[in-house]
Amino acid sequence: MQIFRRLKPIAAISFDLDDTLYDNRPVIMAAELAQQMYLARHYPVTKAWGRDEWRHHKLRVLVHHPMLAHDPTALRLLTLHSGLLYFGLPEAEATMAARAVMDEFIRARSHFRVPESSLQLLAKLGQKYPLIGLTNGNVDPVRIGLGDRLAFVLAAGSGVRMKPVDDLFRMGCNRLGIASEQLLHVGDSHSADVVGALKAGCQAVLLNPAHGGLEPGPLASPLPHLQIQKLDALLALL
Repeated sequence: MQIFRRLKPIAAISFDLDDTLYDNRPVIMAAELAQQMYLARHYPVTKAWGRDEWRHHKLRVLVHHPMLAHDPTALRLLTLHSGLLYFGLPEAEATMAARAVMDEFIRARSHFRVPESSLQLLAKLGQKYPLIGLTNGNVDPVRIGLGDRLAFVLAAGSGVRMKPVDDLFRMGCNRLGIASEQLLHVGDSHSADVVGALKAGCQAVLLNPAHGGLEPGPLASPLPHLQIQKLDALLALL
């Protein structure tokens, strides 16, 4: 553990989910593959596009709908809908098909369980602190085993902007009934988690490397309060 700023009294701890409590890379790869297989099986005309073509199409959608950058579910749904229209599906069929493909992606997106080491850590920390989740992603926290570990999970989307914007931090503190400086946020992303927490007036812990990573990345400014290489280092807070 590296200490860069003196910690103030902590009333609660928030966690990023993806790549903090588990390695999200294989999860997303599996979900993307499930989406491609579903499209190929039910709408074979779309076989002309692979993952790269769909990714480029999503970037084109973002150009016309920049606010969807804060809503990954709505962005994917619109990307699917407009892509299916491009392949010639009628409007009504494209709408139903996009929803069906999205459902398949979400199913695969949450088809795993958080590692037991993370669940045990949360159980120990939860004996002293209220624990919550603040995520930019769209995983189902209950399906992956976090339902009884986190008091609640707040996610970006539906008008709630992604970290590093302060929406999730502000909402979390308000719901907990604490001042922002009493929340300690733990995450793997400097740009989203550290910058977002500090801008919101919270305290920040950077997990570096991210869950499943091998080598820590270089430090950037602003510095977090703490930097840890393993989540177990948080047990020092007990």
